[in-house]
Amino acid sequence: MKYPKESRTYCPTCKKHTTHKVKLVSKGARRSMSIGDRKHNRSLMGHGGKRAGEKSVKKQGKHQVVIMECLICKKKHNRTIGSRTKKKLEMQ
Repeated sequence: MKYPKESRTYCPTCKKHTTHKVKLVSKGARRSMSIGDRKHNRSLMGHGGKRAGEKSVKKQGKHQVVIMECLICKKKHNRTIGSRTKKKLEMQ
């Protein structure tokens, strides 16, 4: 799915339509020592009971999120493109 590198959209801080620079959000690496990760690993250990592991069913598409940066006030805000898209966003 093609998306422009610059678009003219509403800026909540300027309170008017301005040109925005568009950047694709990439998810960072998870911390291995976070409390949620440690709890999850503890539930995978041992015998018996239901264990939450890898899910067999994969989701068909992901929400594509972009960061919009206002060229006037330099503030950034997120925008979700449509709903779930099967294709990755491609800046043109």
